[in-house]
Amino acid sequence: MFDTVAMSRLTVAAPVDRMSDVLRVCTNLGCVHIESYTNFEDGVNVGHASESQDANEVSALLAKVRAAISAFKPVNTDGPVPVRRVKELLEGSFGDELQKGLDLLDTHRDSEAELAVLDEQIHLLRRLEPLNMDLELLAGSNRVEVYVAETKKSSKAASVFGPLLQKVELAAAPGIVAVACLPSEGAEVQMALGDLGGKPVQIPNMGGTPAKALKSLLAKRSEVEGTMYSASEDAERWARNNGRNILAIHEYLVKEDGIHTAPTQLAVSGQAFALDAWVPSARADAVKSALKEYASHMEVEAFVDDHHHHEDDHGDDHDNHHHEPTPPVALENGNVSRPFELLVGLVGRPAYGTFDPTFFMMLTFPVIYGLILGDFGYGLIIFLIGMYFGTRPFAADPVVKNGITILKWMGVWCMIWGFLFAEGFGFVWDDTGRMGDASPLAGFYAWTYDNITFPHFVTDTLGMSYTHIPFHRATSSIQEYVLLSVYLGIAHLMFGYILGFINVVRAHGLLAAFFEKGSWMIILTTGTIHIYGFLTGEHAVLDLTPYAVAMLVGVGCLIIGLAIYEKFGWAGGIIMGPIETFGLLANTLSYLRVMGVGVAGVKIAQVSLDMGWDLMLSGGGVATIVLGFVLFLFIQAFALALGILSPSIHAARLHFVEWMGKFYSGTGRVFTPIGGRTLHTEGQS
Repeated sequence: MFDTVAMSRLTVAAPVDRMSDVLRVCTNLGCVHIESYTNFEDGVNVGHASESQDANEVSALLAKVRAAISAFKPVNTDGPVPVRRVKELLEGSFGDELQKGLDLLDTHRDSEAELAVLDEQIHLLRRLEPLNMDLELLAGSNRVEVYVAETKKSSKAASVFGPLLQKVELAAAPGIVAVACLPSEGAEVQMALGDLGGKPVQIPNMGGTPAKALKSLLAKRSEVEGTMYSASEDAERWARNNGRNILAIHEYLVKEDGIHTAPTQLAVSGQAFALDAWVPSARADAVKSALKEYASHMEVEAFVDDHHHHEDDHGDDHDNHHHEPTPPVALENGNVSRPFELLVGLVGRPAYGTFDPTFFMMLTFPVIYGLILGDFGYGLIIFLIGMYFGTRPFAADPVVKNGITILKWMGVWCMIWGFLFAEGFGFVWDDTGRMGDASPLAGFYAWTYDNITFPHFVTDTLGMSYTHIPFHRATSSIQEYVLLSVYLGIAHLMFGYILGFINVVRAHGLLAAFFEKGSWMIILTTGTIHIYGFLTGEHAVLDLTPYAVAMLVGVGCLIIGLAIYEKFGWAGGIIMGPIETFGLLANTLSYLRVMGVGVAGVKIAQVSLDMGWDLMLSGGGVATIVLGFVLFLFIQAFALALGILSPSIHAARLHFVEWMGKFYSGTGRVFTPIGGRTLHTEGQS
C-alpha cells in the first residue's frame, strides 16, 4: 500500500516460430511490461509487425471500432463481457452490425452537410424574394448582363443611377436592387451599385420565382431534416444496444493488435528472438510456469537497487549501470484509497522504490479541503452532487468514477468541519448567530459547548485559549484558527520530510539521508520551538537559545548536504543553505492560506445574509421579499461555486508543492503490461 509494487526482470529467449505463442501468453498474463530493444548489434535487430491476414483483419476492424467509439462515445454500465461472448460476436454478425452503426453515422453526417447547403440556398432565395422576378431572368444571358446586389439604400437607387436609367432596366425592393444592361454599360452599373454600398448576390441555378423555389427547398429541407433526426435516433438506439459489446470488442482487439505489433519491441535474429520485460515480483512464479513450455531460456530476477550513491559518485560503477532501465511503476492500493491515485497521477508516478502517497492523500487532502470550506450545508450539497454524478452513465468511466469518489470525500469532510464550526449555508447555528436561540441546533451546540472541550494539556501547549466546540473560526476563535493552520503546516511538512528521509535511506544510505532530509527536520523542529518561545515571550527572536543553536547546526548540515550530496559545491551550498532555510519558512506560512481562504469564504457567505436574508425579513413588500430571496440564492450559489473551486486549488497546492516537494519525485514510468488492463471483458484473451 505504501510502496510501489516490487518488480522483477524477465528475460526470455526462444525460436522465432514461437514468438507469437510467447507474446500471447504474456498478453493473457496481463502483467508483462515489455522493454523496447535498443542495443542494436550485428545480426540482431528489432522485429517486424505481423503481416498475416489475421493481423490485417484485426487492424482494419480495430480502426472501424475506434471510429465508432469516437463517434458514439458508448458507456458500459452492465459490467464486463465474457471473452467467450466477445469471440462469438466476432465470429458472428458483429461486422455487419458495426457497419450498420457506421452507416447511420454517415447518413447523419451527409444529412447535416446537405442541410448546410440547403440553408445557404434558402437564405439566398429569401434575399431575392422581394424582387419577385424569375430566377432565369436574374441569371442574365450572353447578350444581357444582370447585376443583383443587397443595399440599405435601395430607395435611393433611382437618384444614384440618374441618366443611366435611360440605358438600363432597374428593379428595386426593400434591401435589394437588380439591374439589367448591355455589356457595354456594365462598368457604369457596377460603379453605381458601389455608390449604393451594394453587396453582390449570387443567383442560384434554379427556375421560377424565388418564392416558388423557396417553397420547394423548404419542403426538401424538412425531408432531409427528418432523415437526419431519424438517423440520429437510430444511432443513439444502436449505441445503447451495442455500447457494452463494442467496448469489450475494442479491448479484445487492442490485445490482439498488441500481439501482432509487439515484435517491434523485441530483439530478433535469423533464428531466435529475445524478450526483455518487467513483471511484478509476486507474479514471477506464475509467469515462469506459463512460459516454460515455449522458452528455450528464461530468467526472472528480482530488481535490487544497490547503488547507494548519487549520480557521478563512484564513477566506474555509475558507468556500468546508468544505461540499465529502472523498473516501471505499478501502484497497489485498496479499494478505499485507490481513487486518490487520480490526484497522485497529476504530478506523475512516484519513482520506483519510493513511497506511494496515495493513502496519505486520502487522509489529508479532503481533510484540508474541508478545513478551508468548513460549511456543513455546502458539504451536503457537494456530497449530493457526487451522488448524482455517480448515477449518470459517464460515471462508468474509471477516471470519472475516481473523481466522483474524491468529490464525495470532500463533501463528507466539509460537513464534519462545518458541524465543528457550527456553520451551514453561511449561518452560524448556535445561539451566537443571527438566529439566536431560535436556531434549531442551538440546544445541541449549547450541550457541546458545556460537555466537549479540547484537552487543556494540548491547548495550553499549543497556546490556544479557546477550548470549546463549536469553534467560531471567523470571530472569537480566529486566533486559534491561525495557529491551527500553522501547526497543520508544521506537522504536514515534517511528515513529508520523514517520508523523504526514508526514501533517501533506501536509495543512498543513512548518511546521505541525514544531510539531505535530516538537516531539514532539525531546522523545522528547532526553529518551531524557538519561534514558539518568542511568541510566548520567553525570549527575543534573535536570542541565542539552545534551540537557535541547534537550528544553526541544522543549517550547517544542510550546507553540507547541498554541497556534497546535491552537487551544489561548497560555494553553492554556503549561498543556498540560508536561502533555502527562509524558503522553509515560506512553505510553513503558506499553510496560512487555510485560514485566509476559509475566513474569506465565511465572509462571502455572510454577504448573502446581509444583502439577501435580512432584506427578505425586513418587513417590506412583495418586491422586497422577492429581491432579497433572489440575492440570497444568487450569492449563495456564487459562494458554493467559489467554495468548490478555490479550496480545491489551495488544498492541491499545499499537497503538490509544499508537502510532496519534500519527498516526492514524479519521474516513475507507468507500468503498462502488453494488452493493457481489462475493464470490459472477463478473463484474458
